[in-house]
Amino acid sequence: MFKINSKAPLFKLNSTDGEIYSLKDSLGKYVVLYFYPKDDTPGCTIETNDFNKLLPKFKKLNCEIFGISKDDLKSHHKFKEKFKIKFDLLSDVELNILKKYKVWAKKKFMGREFMGIVRTTFLIDPNGKIVKIWDNVKVKDHAKEVFDTLKNSIN
Repeated sequence: MFKINSKAPLFKLNSTDGEIYSLKDSLGKYVVLYFYPKDDTPGCTIETNDFNKLLPKFKKLNCEIFGISKDDLKSHHKFKEKFKIKFDLLSDVELNILKKYKVWAKKKFMGREFMGIVRTTFLIDPNGKIVKIWDNVKVKDHAKEVFDTLKNSIN
């Protein structure tokens, strides 16, 4: 597992803005990376909408938000449009970054074991260091908790 204050692994992924996003592009800003299982499913929709509502507050604190899942860009675009999401979603269909960030793991659901994304959020500082990690995230009030942590780490 990653340690607080360790360097966040750099990566490049296809983004809904039509570009390839590189974590290096965000050096100098805070970054929230939240890994979620699937577009347009109940928990993921709540989490994404909550981050979307708080986006102006995050931006005021020089912080970008990116949602990452294994869904393809077509799925991301539909999800983004349906809920008017104002930040970019990143697609990792090959699971490279999901594995690099150790969020692709064995999960259990209704007695069945399978590989999937463990809902996890990373807060990264302007130097590319990990400030905080939330794993096995419960979506209710999660975005607000991330925002409060960001605010406290700046002050």
